[in-house]
Amino acid sequence: MINPSQSKEYADRLVRLQQSSWKRILNVQAPYRWNLRRLNMGKVLDIGCGIGRNLINLAGGVGIDPNTSAVEIACAHGLTAYTPEAFDASPDSRQDSYDSILLAHVAEHIGLQATILLIKRYLNLLKPNGQVVIITPQEAGYQSDATHIEFVDFDKLREINTALGLVESRSYSFPFPRILGRVFRYNEFVFVSRKSSYK
Repeated sequence: MINPSQSKEYADRLVRLQQSSWKRILNVQAPYRWNLRRLNMGKVLDIGCGIGRNLINLAGGVGIDPNTSAVEIACAHGLTAYTPEAFDASPDSRQDSYDSILLAHVAEHIGLQATILLIKRYLNLLKPNGQVVIITPQEAGYQSDATHIEFVDFDKLREINTALGLVESRSYSFPFPRILGRVFRYNEFVFVSRKSSYK
């Protein structure tokens, strides 16, 4: 059975949400773009890139997503994105070639254990001392999507971090204080860690 977030309908929904007129008028993505830029991620592997919302703001970023329709949409916008199988066979799949791994709004779709396995699959592509950035929705955002299966808060993000042997750098609530996550749909947990500099 296909995961709902891997269907064409889900990719089409992402496009509709991104093209909402009120979002374009208010430029609601501006603070999130700023947040990505201030993390100084360098060359990024965006795992679960969807239609490329974050890739657009990551110079030289490469995306992976199991949703074929989403990958096609991202590529149609001139972005570099692959399905996992196509990525494995591509020249972009090289050990120690990325400064950062980004996993934004993915963990809540697949759960804690699957998230650990997913990041572990690509961790060898991250340079020593490279960073891993995981972003998940807080309560209101989590409840807004029926394809979310597990609420991933700071405690669970630390579990992921520990299981992968990463070193926590910082964690914070964005764009507003944590207390607003229960009512503001777009409040996020942001968790940044580093790969050991030793191989």
